[in-house]
Amino acid sequence: MMTARSRRSFTPEFKAQTVELVRTSHKSVSDICRDLDLTETAVRRWVTQAEIDAGRHGGSLITAEREELSRLRRENRVLREERDILKKAAAFFAKETTR
Repeated sequence: MMTARSRRSFTPEFKAQTVELVRTSHKSVSDICRDLDLTETAVRRWVTQAEIDAGRHGGSLITAEREELSRLRRENRVLREERDILKKAAAFFAKETTR
């Protein structure tokens, strides 16, 4: 019976080295993954993202764009929350001044 593997995180340098190993080695991705105790899905995703970052894959976001998009979405969420708080405060004070 297989047990779920805990989620691990890897440095960008480790990912880059693994992608380079996949590209330059004459081993299959499966063999490399087995040797490094990694999942094939993760390594294939890293290889695809490296190709996108290098401009060899069209139509997808490069890593820098993906990080910026994530940061902007987070900032947008905070700004919406702040706006909603200000709306409620304005409505509260407007109600108080009409009494």
